[in-house]
Amino acid sequence: MQFKHLLTLCFFALTCFFVQPALAQNKVITGKVTDKKDGSPLIGVSVGATGGLGTLTSVDGTFRLSVPANTTTLNFSYIGYKNQAVTIGAQSSLSVSLESASTALNEVVVIGYGSQRVKDATGSVASLSPKDFNKGVIATPEQLLQGRIAGVQVTPASGEPGAGASINIRGASSIRSGSSPLYVVDGVPLDNGGTSGGFDSGAGGSSARNPLAFINPADIENISVLKDASASAIYGSRGANGVILITTRKGRKGQGIQFGASTSIANAAKTYDLLDPQAFLRGVQSVGSNAGPVSDGGIDYGSNTDWQKEILRTAVSQNYNLAFGGASNTGNYRASLGYDDQQGIVKSTNLKRLTARVNASQSFLGERLRFDLQTLYSNVKDQFAPITNNAGFNGSLIGAAIQTNPTIPVFDSQGRYFSLNGYENGFPKGNTFRNPVSMLNQIDDRDNINRFLNNLTMTVRLFEGLSYKGNFGADISRGQRKTFYDPTIVGFTDETNIGDFKVPSATGNGRGILIHNEITNLTTEHTLNYEKKWKNNSSLSALVGYSYQNFKNFNRANIGWGTPVVGQFVKNYDEFKNHMPYDFSNRNGIDSSSSQLQSYFARVNYSYMDRYIVTATLRRDGSSKFGENHQYANFPALAVKWRISNESFAPKAIFDDLSLRLNYGKTGNQDYPSYASKALKQLNYLQTASSALNAANPDLKWETQTAYGAGIDFSILHGRLSGTVDYFNKSQADLLFLQDLAQPAAFNRYWVNLPGNVRNTGFEIGLNFAAIQGEGFTWDIAYNMTFIKNRVENFGNRNVITGNIDGQGLSGAYSQFFGNGYPLYSFDLPNYTGLDINGFGRYPQGIDVSSKQGSPLPTFTAGLTNNFTYKNWSLSFFLNGATGFYIYNNTANAFFYKGNLVSGRNVTKAIAATNENPLNSGEVSTRFLEKGDFLRLSNANLGYTFPVKNSVFKTLRVSFTGQNIFLITGYSGLDPEINTNKERNGVPSRGIDYTAYPSARTFTLGLNASF
Repeated sequence: MQFKHLLTLCFFALTCFFVQPALAQNKVITGKVTDKKDGSPLIGVSVGATGGLGTLTSVDGTFRLSVPANTTTLNFSYIGYKNQAVTIGAQSSLSVSLESASTALNEVVVIGYGSQRVKDATGSVASLSPKDFNKGVIATPEQLLQGRIAGVQVTPASGEPGAGASINIRGASSIRSGSSPLYVVDGVPLDNGGTSGGFDSGAGGSSARNPLAFINPADIENISVLKDASASAIYGSRGANGVILITTRKGRKGQGIQFGASTSIANAAKTYDLLDPQAFLRGVQSVGSNAGPVSDGGIDYGSNTDWQKEILRTAVSQNYNLAFGGASNTGNYRASLGYDDQQGIVKSTNLKRLTARVNASQSFLGERLRFDLQTLYSNVKDQFAPITNNAGFNGSLIGAAIQTNPTIPVFDSQGRYFSLNGYENGFPKGNTFRNPVSMLNQIDDRDNINRFLNNLTMTVRLFEGLSYKGNFGADISRGQRKTFYDPTIVGFTDETNIGDFKVPSATGNGRGILIHNEITNLTTEHTLNYEKKWKNNSSLSALVGYSYQNFKNFNRANIGWGTPVVGQFVKNYDEFKNHMPYDFSNRNGIDSSSSQLQSYFARVNYSYMDRYIVTATLRRDGSSKFGENHQYANFPALAVKWRISNESFAPKAIFDDLSLRLNYGKTGNQDYPSYASKALKQLNYLQTASSALNAANPDLKWETQTAYGAGIDFSILHGRLSGTVDYFNKSQADLLFLQDLAQPAAFNRYWVNLPGNVRNTGFEIGLNFAAIQGEGFTWDIAYNMTFIKNRVENFGNRNVITGNIDGQGLSGAYSQFFGNGYPLYSFDLPNYTGLDINGFGRYPQGIDVSSKQGSPLPTFTAGLTNNFTYKNWSLSFFLNGATGFYIYNNTANAFFYKGNLVSGRNVTKAIAATNENPLNSGEVSTRFLEKGDFLRLSNANLGYTFPVKNSVFKTLRVSFTGQNIFLITGYSGLDPEINTNKERNGVPSRGIDYTAYPSARTFTLGLNASF
């Protein structure tokens, strides 16, 4: 024993003898590691010296390492960044900036109430920065990401500037309530509200405008999409349709002044191939009608009018952006001004937008206290043409233009707008003909929207790793839409029904409609955040929070008629002699609503040795929209990630990163009216009596989505090739629906949760490949594709119909249904197999027997981006496509059949060339159901960056962009990416094309400079 102790003592003495000098010669190196691009601290960077000594950077990017005195170099490595060796020299403190490698793994994505690196994400989150955005004339933010992200489908309502769009993340899921994602701008959740749609004043109604038009795309720094329930569950009862997080730009060191300007020209990408006057007259003669002069009882008025040219134009648009920003060690600021003037390709249509934004951040008390401010003012002015969703056989502007006899002149011999039935007492007679140019010039329809979006945040670092954040957000919008009809307008001699009241015709009286909208949303949130990182590369982050939101909406509508001077075009509502409330959303001119949402939420993310990552989320929502028996709801989620590449057995020679993700979660959808669970009554116009409208349902609750999925993330070839593969399966239950009650009953209808569910399953693949990375030339490729299947399950024998079809003789017709075992919006139509030898339609099962057809929801979507650089030149082009879906061509159904020639209406050349019998009727059938498959060169950009060394410029760049350059499709309409609103009884539709505003082909010349 004594010998053992003696040996131990000797060993200890020898150790001290040799180690003490070594320790005495060690030196301590401290420092901070940041991102070279934006100066943000990098967490978990490996800092190493020769001999195996090393450490990791902490949450603020700092490190401390003791190394031998003779150490000359430290090596810094971080996934997603280029390795860097830094010479120490005589320094004891280092500032190191790492440059991002060609990989998406280290990109920081914004998630609910925070941010994280892509490689640490357990849920399915996609992120785009400005270099990934679609370029050119952009009216609204979703256009920036259209086609760019797997699983995200953006379908515009039309080609009009500022038009609304249907956005589905991993498929459509609701049969009645909204299917749009939740938008969060700089931490403030929006309610997707905006201006109201147009009214039906004799030419049909129009869709509501895009609620995101107030955001200047040039101010956007990042768009993140939370696609699965594990990522979006932090937003609880509003996360079922996914979440889109928009982050605006902040100031950086050395930023200075930035200026951008662009000019664009646009034309219709495609027009209808109609008959010219000569071919039209031959067609009229071929169907047995009199094609002679009007004086002989014919239909030849002797003119040569291309009505499409009369209403279309070459649109010129301009865009200007000015920003000034900077940053210090304790804060940053950025102020910007933006102005857009986007002309539409239809005359008298445009969008003008003025935005002013200030983003600022300032720290105090050694960065223990920080204030962040984001404030935006936006003014958007739209001018509309009378293009509507449901005009009758006379059509709104587009319908009138494509069917009007091309021999009819625009003006008569007296210089008045031509009226087919002439004039009486100075006013045009009849309503069977609408002069398109008269409609364009004698209807003045504009809106003016002011919006304020503000968010003030205070962050307090309580102690190391723990911080408190409190923020207050306000989203305030005030808008007016004013529409005026000239009393000499052609073709509007009918009265208009407003409830039980008949408003006199616009022709002869003039008409004015005033719609006023107010939206006020207030948000307050409080969170505690805790972060801890250990030297074994394990880490913990935890979040608990409370949120309260108050939403208020007010709408008022009035209609006036009777001009003070006979025949005068009045554009001031107050000058009309007669006024009354306009029946707005069944509230007799006034609609006022409010709702409140109170929430508690928590999230924990734990990473063990950077190998096993677990994220658990829970949100509890209490909403005033829910019924009395379901005031609160719980929304849990769990996701795990296994970073296989960090295991000892992983083939590191192949994979830079290889991870497996699994996720499960529940989210909700409460996108339905504020008082849906309450008993509602409707006042009459004089407010002296009321009638029952909506029955109470205390059991009404949110739609519940249960989703699970799995994903693989990988990176190989030193980050040059990276990608994700995801499987998802989500099911929406407790389907919200406005149910009619059998009459007689005390109420007409009530909101219910229907049995059944809507399921979306599919695969997503996203790839990024740095194909060539030379000193003078680079080539990067990004590709995404999605396979998706949608179906209604457990719905019993219930069929819900929608998809109204309009046109002469089509009153009450519809084309779509929701039914068990079929995709949403499936078409239900009689089978048409062509024309028989007599030119009549063949319907083997009978014209009254319909059968289930395809769906307007694509089963496959894809996008391909190629980016090239050569020295100072850059070139990119983007293609996107979709297959497996159908479009119902309601335009053709309403206007393009040979019988129209009999009544002197124009048709396409293809119809005129058929053997169709002019007595054949245009029944709703598969005759007008077409495949919508397409491939589009959506965006191409060529740019040159000038060498500006020793000049007044920091950067100077010019670019040329083309949008919608070519389209390959078998669809006979103008564009297969279209979605005219053809809802029926409030049930939404999809994939119907009816006289929509044409899509534009646009070319833009841009200049960007910084000083």
